[in-house]
Amino acid sequence: MVNLQLQGDSLNLIKTKSILSAFLARVKLMKQNIGRGEFSQFPNLSQTSCQEDDVSTYVQHLNALYSDFESRFEDILTMVIPPWIINPYGDIEETNVIIQEELTELSTNEELKVQFKNGYQQFWLQNNIPVTYPVLWNIARKFLISFPSSYLVKRGFSAVTNLLMKKRNRLDIISRGDLRLTLTKLTPNVDNLLLKHQVHPSH
Repeated sequence: MVNLQLQGDSLNLIKTKSILSAFLARVKLMKQNIGRGEFSQFPNLSQTSCQEDDVSTYVQHLNALYSDFESRFEDILTMVIPPWIINPYGDIEETNVIIQEELTELSTNEELKVQFKNGYQQFWLQNNIPVTYPVLWNIARKFLISFPSSYLVKRGFSAVTNLLMKKRNRLDIISRGDLRLTLTKLTPNVDNLLLKHQVHPSH
């Protein structure tokens, strides 16, 4: 489940922290429940008779899993996310005067407030944000543009493998942009491209 949640193009560091924190909270709850003999989260286990040694082993496994995740993703789990990135229109206490100034200006921008309904990620990735609010953008972009999982890398390798199959061995994936075309989600405006195309009359 966690593996699937950590895939997709819209993943960012904020979502990644939420997914990992939720998983660790579930593991902690399972550990507490199984430790006191509550097996409702484990339907198969609840149908068998468990010895005290078995329960202790399960708790140890869950402890090991929790510790492994906590140490492996320590940098993401301890990351401090400024609350104004998720909701720039909320009541925010900010000590940095320059950030405070830009946040005040942003909170009075009624046109941008409408765009916030599409979610914080779409809001910050608007073209005019880096120009109008450079200080806020410089902080927010680090949380939104980073690739927190290897999903995009794996997708890139898969695309290269498909492009270099024997049937397509004449494709030049570097200079002609074949790889970029495979990985992008942008769809070409064919009608516009046809309008710009000059037809050469026959001689």
